[in-house]
Amino acid sequence: MVRILETHSHTPLCKHAEGLPGEYAAVAKEKGFAGLTVTCHGPLPDGISSRVRMRPEEFDQYVELVESARKAWEGELDILLGLESDYLPGLEPWIEELHQKAEFHYILGSVHPHIPEYRERYFSGSWPELHRIYYQHLAEAAESGFYDCLAHPDIVKNLGHEEWDIMEMMPFIEEALDRIADTGVAMELNTSGINKKLPEMNPAPEILAAMRARGIKVVVGADAHVPDRVGDGYLEAYQLLLNAGYDELTFFENRQPRSVLISEGIEHLEFCKEIKT
Repeated sequence: MVRILETHSHTPLCKHAEGLPGEYAAVAKEKGFAGLTVTCHGPLPDGISSRVRMRPEEFDQYVELVESARKAWEGELDILLGLESDYLPGLEPWIEELHQKAEFHYILGSVHPHIPEYRERYFSGSWPELHRIYYQHLAEAAESGFYDCLAHPDIVKNLGHEEWDIMEMMPFIEEALDRIADTGVAMELNTSGINKKLPEMNPAPEILAAMRARGIKVVVGADAHVPDRVGDGYLEAYQLLLNAGYDELTFFENRQPRSVLISEGIEHLEFCKEIKT
């Protein structure tokens, strides 16, 4: 049986998601997924970005929430403990300690340029400059050794989207991709990008092709903040990967990469969709 996981989902602890892990699991099961990795936004110190993530004192509650769902769904669907963990220069000691607090299956590294603290530090009034700084930090995140995969790796284009020019940015993006490829860290194709200001999955096809040219592994995730978005857009994402030259996709268990043939994933999800209808 083809094993496909929803790799990116959230909980109400992040303050901008709805539904408990068990509700996400029910949708994953219905759509033919073998597992669900819960990757809620990890805490940061000193109140940084506190409005859109769990507080440090809620971390144990998060682990218990996922463990409770894992036990409830045991034998029907695998529920794995993951974390979406922000990279911000200067917070390396905090990040390293956080990642040792539980036995994670998957740690997804994010650079979130839209949080107030990031913009206060790095936005000087020029959007193209911020776009370039973002890619520097994305490469640094990979080089830190903290992460298995990098989330939504062109999300910055939604800030100053009127001035986003992918052709002008590609030399800076390719430089970052060279550094990321050297680390072996995977990158995400995030299907939720279709709902943002620049409505396309993150990253854009041009970046996917450059990733493929460098042998960077890809993990598909829906970034589900409500249960109904589990698995959303996966078939379209698989086609984008095929167009970029990929024949395999990746997911993580016990911090180790597992691969699935994209052709088998398409066949499986289409079969499950036909049965449902």
